[in-house]
Amino acid sequence: MDWVAQKASHTLAQTGRITVVVQDNGSLHTSRLVQQQWPRWQEQGLFIFFLPPYCSEMNPIETQWRQLKAHEIAGQMFDNEYDLAMTVIEGMEVRSKAGNYLLERFIFNSA
Repeated sequence: MDWVAQKASHTLAQTGRITVVVQDNGSLHTSRLVQQQWPRWQEQGLFIFFLPPYCSEMNPIETQWRQLKAHEIAGQMFDNEYDLAMTVIEGMEVRSKAGNYLLERFIFNSA
């Protein structure tokens, strides 16, 4: 999220617009460590909006996942996580082109 906050800071400086990220209430998103970063991120123009718990109909990614599973990867079996990940990436690229919307891939550093 620090990388997203850096982009948000640039956007704020260039356009005066804030950046809003919508997240579910997963423990990764609401941990104490992450909560400590919120004030800093807000100063950079990044605001986090949380969906209500168990509210999949308000989370647009749920519709995309459902369509991806039903169309792009339906019936496929995977021998390993890499093959699954590559198929998901390719499927999302197909969906973004078909729907004519921007798809931006974030690579998180786990270190």
